[in-house]
Amino acid sequence: MRQFMLPDLGEGLEEAEIVTWHVNEGDHVVTDQPLVSVETDKAVVEVPSPWNGRIARMFGAKGDLVKVGAPLVEFAEGAEQDAGTVVGQLDTGEKQAAVTERPAQPAPARMLQVLPAVRALAHTLDVDLNAVQATGPAGTITRADVERAAKSLAEAGPAEALRGMRRAMAQRMAAAHAEVVPATVTDDADIGEWRAGEDPSVRLIRAIAAACRAEPALNAWYNSGAGARRLVKRIDIGIAIDTEGGLIVPVMRNVAERDARDLRAGLDRLRADAAARSIPPEELRGATITLSNFGMIGGRFASLVVVPPQVAIVGAGRIADMVVAHLGQPSVRRVLPLSLTFDHRVVTGGEAARFLVALKSDIERTS
Repeated sequence: MRQFMLPDLGEGLEEAEIVTWHVNEGDHVVTDQPLVSVETDKAVVEVPSPWNGRIARMFGAKGDLVKVGAPLVEFAEGAEQDAGTVVGQLDTGEKQAAVTERPAQPAPARMLQVLPAVRALAHTLDVDLNAVQATGPAGTITRADVERAAKSLAEAGPAEALRGMRRAMAQRMAAAHAEVVPATVTDDADIGEWRAGEDPSVRLIRAIAAACRAEPALNAWYNSGAGARRLVKRIDIGIAIDTEGGLIVPVMRNVAERDARDLRAGLDRLRADAAARSIPPEELRGATITLSNFGMIGGRFASLVVVPPQVAIVGAGRIADMVVAHLGQPSVRRVLPLSLTFDHRVVTGGEAARFLVALKSDIERTS
């Protein structure tokens, strides 16, 4: 027997969830025939067969989580290997900065003051004492505290385990929070001179490209393990897209060399693919800077999350009419709020401010 292990699906993912099997035990498959579809944190990926042969055993059922490197399929003796089957890899001709992930340090445990009878009650009611607010003397958790917590849990409904994109998002955000030293600067862009029918998303992408050319320090990757920064010449923007299953960030490549029509077509395709969960893994890797156009939903400014190895993320708030100074006089103008969060370990305040000035200046242009 020969076992095929779940291959590395990219971006350091440690596991994937089985969505559906495309084969059954006893089937004869050929090289590159889809075996199973698995869901990662960002997409549903088909895993192809590396060999010709008969399926003797399948590991896992729909909904199971499978670790990278764990058995996925067992082939009967005589499977013919076709070396080179790769899942989710794309040779871009560029070497990206290696990223050394450091696990978040656990917070010091809280010293709980709990009587044995109260602890037993918490166990019976399935209440986590670490989540209980203590109201007793000297921080003691009382019976009433536990009962109140149990009532709140019952009213909130059953706990739902995070899976797929939401589970991975929780892990990535915690890791980013533990590593990055974030700082945020904001400003308003006066877009009162925009022509009718301007495309805000395309204007933002082109303005980010202009700002990256003006201040290259923010179009970069930082390898904290090696203490090395890499300034990236090509501008590949991650586009944060809100979906029913969670946040997904596909990448638009080489945006500085694309015209407005091509950028709009690319955005439409990415959004359609994100909604269908059909974005190829290679289109989810390698962003050099990210855009979050959260203003399409609501909000003006935000302190955003920088995900390593990137060092910056741009946020665009809700466009609104505001009274501002224009040509020396108060005037009602259309205003686009801008937020820039950057990793202060790598980016200086001056570099961030110059980037924001260039971003705002390009957005305020008439064309």
